[in-house]
Amino acid sequence: MIGTSSRRLVLTAVCAMSLPAHGIAAQDTTSRGIRLGLTYEPGTKPGVVILPVRGDAGGGGGGGSSDSIRAILQRDLDYSDRVAVIGGEGTSTSEPARSATGMLDYPLWKALGAAAIVQATLTPGSLHLALHDVTAQQVARIKDFPLAATAGSAEWRQLVHGISDEIEAWITGARGIARSRVLYVRDGRVYVIDSDGAGDRPLSEGGGAMSPAWHPNGRTFAYSAFGERGTQILIRDLGSRQSRVVPGTTRGLNITPEFSPDGSTLLYAHGEEAGTDLMATDGAGSTGGRRITVSRGTDNVSPSFSQDGRRIAFTSGRSGHPEIYTADVDGSNAELLTAFNYGEQSYRSNPAWSPDGRLIAFQSQLGGRFQIMTISLRDRSVKQLSSDGVNEDPAWAPDGRHLVFTSSRSGVKQLVVLDIETGRTRQLTHSPGSRLAAWSHRFADSSP
Repeated sequence: MIGTSSRRLVLTAVCAMSLPAHGIAAQDTTSRGIRLGLTYEPGTKPGVVILPVRGDAGGGGGGGSSDSIRAILQRDLDYSDRVAVIGGEGTSTSEPARSATGMLDYPLWKALGAAAIVQATLTPGSLHLALHDVTAQQVARIKDFPLAATAGSAEWRQLVHGISDEIEAWITGARGIARSRVLYVRDGRVYVIDSDGAGDRPLSEGGGAMSPAWHPNGRTFAYSAFGERGTQILIRDLGSRQSRVVPGTTRGLNITPEFSPDGSTLLYAHGEEAGTDLMATDGAGSTGGRRITVSRGTDNVSPSFSQDGRRIAFTSGRSGHPEIYTADVDGSNAELLTAFNYGEQSYRSNPAWSPDGRLIAFQSQLGGRFQIMTISLRDRSVKQLSSDGVNEDPAWAPDGRHLVFTSSRSGVKQLVVLDIETGRTRQLTHSPGSRLAAWSHRFADSSP
C-alpha cells in the first residue's frame, strides 16, 4: 500500500516529470495506424497522466487566456469524458516519480490508477510524443505531430486539439472531438467557439442572424438573417468572409437551414402566407428550392438528417400541435415519431438526429418550460436529460455522446455541453444571450 503522503507526492510529480534523455524511439513496438489496446478495467475510465511538455513555455490561449500545450491536452481529455486525467497544471514537486534506474516508476503510477502516461517534447515545427502503457511497462506508441503555427493562434490551438483527439483514439479506440467547433448566435450575429470554450469570435456582420448550420467541409456555413422582405438563407465562406443569398429565399419566411451529411443537399423551411414547408436545394445553394412537404396551412420546420442522408426528422404542426416526424429525404413516407399526448406537454420540436443513428434529441415542454429529451429509434423509449431551468435547441457533437444546447440554468441564456452517458455538464459560453448552437464535424488537417 502507498500512504497518503506518498500518493500526494507522486500525484504532484506529474507536473515535474520530464522526458528521459535516451532511447524512446527504439522502444516503439506498434504498427502505424493500429490502435492500442491498453489494459484497464472494463466500464471504467482509464487514468491518463500528461507530463509537462519539454520546451513548452506556454502560449496565448485566445479570448484573453493563456494555455500551455499540456493544459490544452489535459482539458481536452477531461472534456472527452472517456478518460480520467491524473494530476493538474498547478501542482509541482522536486522529486520525479522514477525508479532508481531513472525510468518511469510504472508500479507507482499503476497504484495511483494510471493506465497511460503521455510524454512530449516541443521541437521546431512539431511535437514529439510518446505514449506509455503502464500495465505493460513499455512505450506503446510514438509519433511526431506537425505544430508549425504561431503559439496561441487559432490554427495552433486546432493542431493541439488534433493531438488530443489522436491520444484519445490510441487509449480508448474512439477518436476525440476536441478538434471541432460550435456555431451559435449572440446579439443577432453568428459566432464560433472551440469545443473547449476558447477562441470565441464573430463570423457574420449585421444583425438578425438565426439558426446557423455547418457544411460538412467545415469551411462554410448557412444561416438565416433578416432581409428587406423577410428572412433569407445565406451561405458564408470562412476563408473569403463573403456571404451570398440562396436564390428564392429573398421574400417571406426562410429559416432553419441544414446540410446533408455529404454536403450535397441543403434543406430549409420556407413560408409566406399559409403555412411553412421544407424546401431542398443543392449543397452550394445555387438554385431555388423545391418543396418536399405539403403544409396545408401548418408549419414544417427544423429539419435534421440521419447519418446516411436517407431520412430526415423535422417539426410539424400537422396533428394540431408541434410534434417530431420522420420522412424520407424527399418528404415521402412521413410518420409521427413522438407519441401524442393531450395537454401542454404535446409540444415537441427542434429535432437533432444523432451521428450514430440511434437517437433523436429534441425539446419538449414540461410544466411550461422546455427540457431536452432523447427518443430511441429502436423502441421509441424517451429519456429526459435536463430539468434545471429552460433548456432548448439540442445539437449533437460528432461523437454522438455529447449534446450542446441553450440553457437558462445560470440565470441567463448560455450554451451548455452534456455528456449523455454520465450526465456531466459544463458551460461552454460565458456571454449572456448565447443560443442556437450547431456542432461541427471533426476537422481535418486543413481546418479553418
